[in-house]
Amino acid sequence: QVQLVESGGGLVQAGGSLRLSCAASGRTFNRYAMGWFRQAPGKEREFVAAINWSRDTRRYADSVKGRFTISRDNVKNMVYLQMNILKPEDTAVYYCKTGPSISTITETNVGSWGQGTQVTVSS
Repeated sequence: QVQLVESGGGLVQAGGSLRLSCAASGRTFNRYAMGWFRQAPGKEREFVAAINWSRDTRRYADSVKGRFTISRDNVKNMVYLQMNILKPEDTAVYYCKTGPSISTITETNVGSWGQGTQVTVSS
């Protein structure tokens, strides 16, 4: 089991940037695909971005394409989400997650979840 801890959330004005980090513990980190999800108040948790273990494949939700970039450092056991041109609708709690593969990262009952970090974008 991989333990995940997110950080880097905060309050930012629309048009600004934030970089989220997810620290993973466990020696098998580099075997997993990693993903970022978010949940806004009153809404279901939704997929944001994912990256496979070899870092050659990335997926993004249409709503964040061109603005967000996912990356990972398999030596440091870290996953990052660079968020640019933030919009008020990006306000949510952001979670990182492991998955067996990038194609199955959205299976919510498979893999580990972090506790989340709050991102608030003011207009």
